[in-house]
Amino acid sequence: MEIKFVRSENLVRAASFTFENMRVYYEQFAPSWDASKVLEVTSELENFDIIYQQEVVGVMRLQFEADCCVLRDLQVLPAAQNKGIGSVALAEAKRRTLHAHLNTLKLRVLKISPAVSLYKRNGFVTQSEDERFFNMEAKVS
Repeated sequence: MEIKFVRSENLVRAASFTFENMRVYYEQFAPSWDASKVLEVTSELENFDIIYQQEVVGVMRLQFEADCCVLRDLQVLPAAQNKGIGSVALAEAKRRTLHAHLNTLKLRVLKISPAVSLYKRNGFVTQSEDERFFNMEAKVS
């Protein structure tokens, strides 16, 4: 399976993609959010389109800090889910973490998200939680 990660050139499209993919969660937890708010909070991140079979099927966003890399967002179109793309994207995030000379990849995920099981299968462990979120991390080497 060939999957490519290409810097997003169209951040408006990437934000719309995220908003549509997460609409049910925004409606429940952040009803005032729209695609322009997503764009506002993601435009300074490292945004990557996920390309599969020459189509953009997702977006991955990373933020590099002094001591870790944070996976700020990983979205895959519903039609492209359950094909291993999420696991490949996590491996790519880990690779980029190592390339930045860091050894910890962190993320925050809604407890009700089906992605929790993906993260656990790929070595992420819950470090803390609140009523809505798990804060997870994986050591990379």
